[in-house]
Amino acid sequence: QVQLVESGGGLVQPGGSLRLSCAASGSIFRIYAMGWYRQAPGKQRELVAVITNSGTTNYADSVKGRFTISRDNAKNTVDLQMNSLQFEDTAVYYCNVDLERTVVVGRYVYWGQGTQVTVSS
Repeated sequence: QVQLVESGGGLVQPGGSLRLSCAASGSIFRIYAMGWYRQAPGKQRELVAVITNSGTTNYADSVKGRFTISRDNAKNTVDLQMNSLQFEDTAVYYCNVDLERTVVVGRYVYWGQGTQVTVSS
């Protein structure tokens, strides 16, 4: 089994910062891309940021320059530093991990349980 545990969501005022973390554990052989998606009420889930196992990053245009994704390959973790938060950033944020497992051989995509980020004054 593989588990993704997210942390770091919460309530923040516009212009504030939050840091999300996601830790993957279990029968993991290799992790490829790790990313963050978000889903606002009434909207489809969208990509926020992704980072490959070589460190290449990609961001949604709406968060470029404000959010930074990083990973620790030794700990199987991915973080999302969110600065200059705006009302429009309010959403449930989901961790996403593309990996190979050890026991049941194959490549799988796992999702975290989601963490709420609310930007409000």
